This record gives sequence, C-alpha cells and structure tokens, in this order.
Amino acid sequence: MRIRATVAAVSGALTLSALAVPAAQADGGHSLGRADVLKAIAAADGRSAYTGSTGEDDAQPYPLDASFSNAKINSGKPIVVGTQNAVKFKVTFTITHGADVDLTSPDTFVDVELYRGTDPATDYTLYSENAPSCTATSATKTDCSIMIVVDPRYDLANADAATWKAYGAVIDFSKIDPNATDIDWSKVGLAEQDGIASTKLQRYSKLTVNAAPEPVKKGKTITVTGALTRASWDDLRYHGYTKQPVKLQFRKKGSSTYTTVKTVTSSSTGSLKTTVTAASDGYWRYSFAGTSTTPTANAAGDYVDVL
Repeated sequence: MRIRATVAAVSGALTLSALAVPAAQADGGHSLGRADVLKAIAAADGRSAYTGSTGEDDAQPYPLDASFSNAKINSGKPIVVGTQNAVKFKVTFTITHGADVDLTSPDTFVDVELYRGTDPATDYTLYSENAPSCTATSATKTDCSIMIVVDPRYDLANADAATWKAYGAVIDFSKIDPNATDIDWSKVGLAEQDGIASTKLQRYSKLTVNAAPEPVKKGKTITVTGALTRASWDDLRYHGYTKQPVKLQFRKKGSSTYTTVKTVTSSSTGSLKTTVTAASDGYWRYSFAGTSTTPTANAAGDYVDVL
C-alpha cells in the first residue's frame, strides 16, 4: 500500500504520522491500534516538536534503546511489478534492544516502511497493513519480518520506478494512554533509523522474437523481428521501450548455450528488426540486459530449420 506521508517533528528527528500501526502485533495480540497512535501523534500536530497539550514545554520522547540491522528487502532482489497483479514481498530485519524493551508488549509498536526520495517523512511510502512477525533470539535480539503488498492499479506511477529506502521505528507507549487528549511525550520511548536497506522497484519488461522464413535455405537471409515493451503504471498498459540496446543471440541445435551475434537498438516504438545469413539449424532470440528501472528480459528462442 502507498500513502503520502505527513510528519510530526521529534526534537529534530522525524516520525511518520501515517505509520501503518496494526491492530495487533506479534504473538501476544496487541491492543494498540493504528487509530490510537494516529490520535496520539495528531495531538502534537503543528508543533515544532512533540509537546504536551499546553505547547509550552519542551517534552519529547525519550531515546529508546533499540536499533535495526541485517535488513533485507525481497531477499536482496529488485521488486518487479507489471500492470495488473499485486506483488507481495518480504522485509526481514533484526532489532537489538535493551533487556527492558519488550517488543511483544501490546503497547510497543514496531514497523519498517519503504519510501522513495530523500526524506521518509515527506516522500511516498509503501507500508504493510499487518504487524511484523517477530521472534526473540536472545534477551536483547529479535528477528522480524513483515510482508508488504504493492498494487500497480492503486499504488504506483512510472516515477516510482526508482530506488526505495527502508525506515524503521520502535515506539513504546507503555507509560501513557495513546487515547488521552493530554499526552506527556516525555513518557513515550522512540527509536527510529533511516536507510536500513534499499531496493529497486522496476517496471516489468517483455521481449518477443520471430525469425523468418522457416525453413530457409543455407546462405539465404533470415529476418529477425521482435519488440521490447515494459509496463506503464500510468495507464496500466505495455508500451515500447525505445532506443535500448538488445542483443540478438543464436543457439545451435544440440547446444545449450546462446552466443551473441550482434546488438540491435529498439526503435521509437520498441520494435526490433535485423537480418542474418542462414548457416545452421538453431534457435534465435533477443536478450535485453535491463536498466535501473526495468529488469532483464529474454525472448523464447525461435527455431529455424536450415535446408
């Protein structure tokens, strides 16, 4: 899911006021819901720092003894999204914390979100509707994972094909009532960490090939056509990926290896066309190496029988 983040400042640091606080966290079934946290954060909205209801003191959350490490998004692979289907991916991370920090408490909120841009508080954010699953590996270490779903029909625009960073936060509300109208922020614990991991969000690509004529006499010309297209999240269609280098490759009958014959540049519509001389039976395909916004693609080999 994607949202536009809004923020409340925390003594120079920033905490997302749109954090996806689940209705229940971890195995114990937490009572702290997203609405509770949003109400609490809204109590400080418009102030330069978290403060009490009077707005006159300098109360702010105390530093919580917790930090993030070993974060990995989608097992370290880019997130590739087409035009119609939602894509689910996992974020895993470890939290090292003080022995007195109870991550399974109903009043402790743990979350990791992805954002595009330079500031997790002001840029677009991808977050989970559900709580992370966490397992303590010692008194001071906990391994967690969270599933995030991104749907191109609702969440993405072409500009989102970029590098996304991960932001983590742990908030301890155990000493206050999140529903209270007068929040003493000095009793709220906060640990937040930016840039704990990064990933690329990419537009799914397709590549086709057709080698003709079939069959063909040895020494005659084979014309190899095709098209390179990629998903557009702006209109949920596939469009030609223009001016891209694409390799024409050949695999001889009986071999398992493709070799590059030449490089062809896709046209203004994404189409591909070139010619080669027929020499032996085998498979022809186009191969695209990919870019930062678009993954690799290989066309299925088209077999040509040479007479």
